[in-house]
Amino acid sequence: QVQLVESGGGLVQAGGSLRLSCAPSIRTFSSYAMGWFRQAPGKERECVGAISRSGGTTYYDGSVKGRFTISRDNAKNTVYLQMNSLKPEDTAVYYCAARDGEGLRVRPSLYNYWGQGTQVTVSS
Repeated sequence: QVQLVESGGGLVQAGGSLRLSCAPSIRTFSSYAMGWFRQAPGKERECVGAISRSGGTTYYDGSVKGRFTISRDNAKNTVYLQMNSLKPEDTAVYYCAARDGEGLRVRPSLYNYWGQGTQVTVSS
């Protein structure tokens, strides 16, 4: 049973920073491309960032480009999302997801495993 556990969410003021971490219980972590998604109330789940298996290629949604950074440490089986210059519109539940394969994808249906989510709330 693969489990993904996110941590690092919380309440922060606009302009602040948070770093999310996700540690999947996957033996072959480096075989999985990873993604960070978010879902706000009443909205669809959207991909904010994705990273290739090696970490050499990344994708960012336009709404977070220049503010968020996705990275991974394959030796520690961990993927990170550094979020800077946070805005109230970044408020959502953030999910980590793993995709068995190469290539960056933004569709949630293409990911095999999901974490339980961590709440990020940005106050104005």
